[in-house]
Amino acid sequence: MTQQLLDDAEKRMQKTREVLERELASIRTARASPSLVEDLPVDYYGTPTPLKQIASISAPEPRMLMIQPWDRGSIPQIERAISKSDLGLSPVADGALLRLPIPTLTQERRQDMAKLVRKRVEDDRVAVRNVRRDALDHLRKLERDKGVSQDEERRSQDLLQKLTDRYVGELDKLGSAKEAEVMEV
Repeated sequence: MTQQLLDDAEKRMQKTREVLERELASIRTARASPSLVEDLPVDYYGTPTPLKQIASISAPEPRMLMIQPWDRGSIPQIERAISKSDLGLSPVADGALLRLPIPTLTQERRQDMAKLVRKRVEDDRVAVRNVRRDALDHLRKLERDKGVSQDEERRSQDLLQKLTDRYVGELDKLGSAKEAEVMEV
């Protein structure tokens, strides 16, 4: 019973880590990467649709993204979505495709991006701690209901804390690496 609880907690912590990886991939650095805009919601015939579902996105140059919509009529909506986003990018329509030049980041903008990275990492650390708290509550309830012994509960708590420490460490590593990437000139 306790092993099942620990396995569930680990799965939830793993999902939190995966979410952070996706979030950090969408934070802009000085390099062009399709992951910057691929999940950007575009109002496509009245439905918010991720950009990657209505266009192909490529990075032909280190500082340029090309977006080629499958429906040419969606170009204005894609332009609007990119302009409204907090990416600070200005799309340039070029016939049947959009060019998205990636400007060099100023030092101030780099610091803002680093703050955003730290905030996202902290949010996900809190999420991992919430998973730990939920699992601890279940363990304590099991022990109160005589489902497990006190010794088993203590062992499970120790394992849960080690699991939490491991995932918080992984989140910190991801955040540090992305912060270094953002601050890189």
